[in-house]
Amino acid sequence: MAETVLRADERPESQTVRAELALRDFVLSGEIKPGERLSELALVGRVGVSRTPVRAALMRLAEEGLVESIPSGGFVVRAFSDRDVREALEIRGTMEGLAVRLAAERGVPTTALAPLRDLLARLDVVVTAALHQETAFADYVDLNARFHREAVALADSRLIERQLERAMTLPFASPSAFVRAQAEAPEALQILHVAQDQHRCIVEAIEAREGMRAEALMKEHSRLAQRNLALALRSQGALDRVPGSALIRLRV
Repeated sequence: MAETVLRADERPESQTVRAELALRDFVLSGEIKPGERLSELALVGRVGVSRTPVRAALMRLAEEGLVESIPSGGFVVRAFSDRDVREALEIRGTMEGLAVRLAAERGVPTTALAPLRDLLARLDVVVTAALHQETAFADYVDLNARFHREAVALADSRLIERQLERAMTLPFASPSAFVRAQAEAPEALQILHVAQDQHRCIVEAIEAREGMRAEALMKEHSRLAQRNLALALRSQGALDRVPGSALIRLRV
């Protein structure tokens, strides 16, 4: 690949961001394989920025956990076991559970719950449509992600949000990571209905200021992702639908 010519007016920070986005895409798409060593000089040519932004981008990806440093110097792309994935999902569920518990205990005005109720109504339509069309799963992915963001935001805790952002730099830890994978499973519709019922119960628990119940429901809700992971592991075709699946290496 020919090296991209840099614009003379491009700021170093912009080059770092450009390098970071490109390298993350290479890693998550599998274009650079798990265990593969990352050569700064080679990446300079592929990304089209100087060596300093590439090094800075690699350090950021290391902080996110997508690559790791090696004793001999440099970085390699990380591989994740199914156990790693389960632990990442558990961390997300724990943090989301804490967020909704705090929101419930502190109290949330009815008006602040309106966005969640609107999302519940829209999700009801999508879950019903999923019986007849697979494209509904794509709509569910977007609405489900928004529901989780809104629920966490009710805690008004930047600290919790930062911890969740860090956990979800691993794409398979996101709330909707395994939704597309479940689409081809016979249990798909059943799981969607269970998930939607849990969404509704979480909102009710927050409104009733039942913090412990809200937390328990959210943690149980995250366990559906564990079930979807098990479904995805049944076939490579299903696993390929999971964001960042190129990094997952199954134990044999």
